[in-house]
Amino acid sequence: MNFLSLFVLIPVLMLGALLISSNIKQIRTICATGASLLLLLAITLTSLYLGERSLGNTADMLFKASSTWYAPLHIHYSVGVDGISVAMLLLSSIIVFTGIFTSWKIELLPKEYFIWFCLLSIGVFGFFISTDLFTMFMFYEIALIPMYLLIGVWGTGKKEYAAMKLTLMLMGGSALLLVGILGIYFNAGGSSMNILEIAQQYIPVEMQRWFFPLTFIGFGVLGALFPFHTWSPDGHASAPTAVSMLHAGVLMKLGGYGCFRVAIYLMPEAAHELAWIFILLTGISVVYGAYSAIVQTDLKYINAYSSVSHCGLVLFAILMLNQTAMTGAVMQMLSHGLMTALFFALIGMIYGRTHTRDIREMGGLMKIIPFLGVCYVIAGLASLGLPGLSGFVAEMTIFVGSFQHADLFHRVMTIIACTSIVITAVYILRVVGKLLYGKVVNEHHFQLTDAVWYERFAVIVLIIAIAGIGLAPLWLSDMIRDSFSGLMTALIK
Repeated sequence: MNFLSLFVLIPVLMLGALLISSNIKQIRTICATGASLLLLLAITLTSLYLGERSLGNTADMLFKASSTWYAPLHIHYSVGVDGISVAMLLLSSIIVFTGIFTSWKIELLPKEYFIWFCLLSIGVFGFFISTDLFTMFMFYEIALIPMYLLIGVWGTGKKEYAAMKLTLMLMGGSALLLVGILGIYFNAGGSSMNILEIAQQYIPVEMQRWFFPLTFIGFGVLGALFPFHTWSPDGHASAPTAVSMLHAGVLMKLGGYGCFRVAIYLMPEAAHELAWIFILLTGISVVYGAYSAIVQTDLKYINAYSSVSHCGLVLFAILMLNQTAMTGAVMQMLSHGLMTALFFALIGMIYGRTHTRDIREMGGLMKIIPFLGVCYVIAGLASLGLPGLSGFVAEMTIFVGSFQHADLFHRVMTIIACTSIVITAVYILRVVGKLLYGKVVNEHHFQLTDAVWYERFAVIVLIIAIAGIGLAPLWLSDMIRDSFSGLMTALIK
């Protein structure tokens, strides 16, 4: 068996074990063991990839394997990874691992909850290792389908509405994506679904102009591309804590990853011609999301609109079509994935104690639950780009790369996107000040208890990852930059 297939096999085995489990202790043991194995596997893969990189063996994807699934349409189970895929697998394993511990005390149908959680994980890991268009699309759909039940059954607030809205909008994006994938396949000769082989073929420019927008919008819907982002705040706000972590931390990254792996890599001429349209839309996402977060009073909605802004910045950087900005985009995916997972974990823990997410009903929590308060401050500082944390490294790389364009349009759009830094600082400092400091609003909050062991463990893992990227980013940025060499060659042609 190929090494990469273990990322799919382990969640499948977890799924099978959960089906025959009989009590909550077994369920927790299965999930904790499986998530630990996935994290260990991702760390091992990262180490192996860095070892190959030191030998200069990363010009092409590594650990490739392929077996035929449906010969008439040339569909294969094809897998392989480069530095970008490795980074996404590492992110996914960290979020799944911490999400399991965040869900440790779930009471409503825990067996069914973790079954759907594992199915979602299968789709995420399978997507990032796939090099076949159809296989990638299949895992993409597997990742989306469980969200309906995870939000509709285990969510809060207007959960049925949020689940339906999310599902319909993402399925609409999937329909566009399927048409785009089939257009790429047939216009590249119809002889292979493999992304690496299609990249060697020439797709006529007039066809690229049709299918580039379809694939970019199809993936961009999941990446909160304006104006298709409206599912995101409602979905985030209604989802249970661990699902919000996986949703914002990993699932939205499928959109950004797909945009450059499929849309830009396979249709570079259309990317050059049409990028300005999507730069305008992503620029709106960046600023609009940040401004919307300022006026929210619900903690989850604040973080949800913040995610619209930060994920908009990912797509914005990808569309700059240069190596520095695109490297920053992947680092932003990692940074945002970790810090938004930390935010949602902390919000869930605070909500579980105060039974409210309205910042107007909270205050002075730092003196009552100091551990959670300090962790929330760290998450906020990472979000506003404090040097030494992951947000600073990612955003600086994006803005430096974006400003490398000498023309007025790109530089003006970069300056507009930069204003999001100031706006982010406003809503982060406002929330931290209202939530953690000042007078205690509700006297019952004096009886609150601080984080327990499994909660502390989950947030500490996320904080270590955020600080690790911020303090030692070079190995990661170099690994990602090397993987863009093939794409840069295609863009320069």
